[in-house]
Amino acid sequence: MKLQRGKLVPRAFRERLMLAVVSVYGCRYCSWLHTGAALRCGIAEEEIVALLTGSVDNCPQEEAVAVLYAQHWADSDAKPEPEAVKRVEQTYGAENAKVIDSILHMNRIGEYVFSVWGLFLYRVSFGKWGR
Repeated sequence: MKLQRGKLVPRAFRERLMLAVVSVYGCRYCSWLHTGAALRCGIAEEEIVALLTGSVDNCPQEEAVAVLYAQHWADSDAKPEPEAVKRVEQTYGAENAKVIDSILHMNRIGEYVFSVWGLFLYRVSFGKWGR
């Protein structure tokens, strides 16, 4: 609940992490959901587009390490290299690194749910919806 209210990690930072993961997974439902949330948080459209293409050029510098870590985390199937974990811990502290990992795990669960939903829509519509 503290994560959802933005108490531990500001909402804009959390949405940048989510968009970084979406850039790897490519889920259109997640892209739609997190793009809307990012806009509501005040993230500029140019930054959202950049994050969705995997670029952190427009990302706040203090969040760039975490955003790159989120991409690596997603690309490694939630098994990041120990050096990457260590860098996040050194940059943000051990407790905040755990929070970042929790955010990424929650996003992964959501991605699975939407993937199953897309497959369900595809099947029940005989290929007209979903996927």
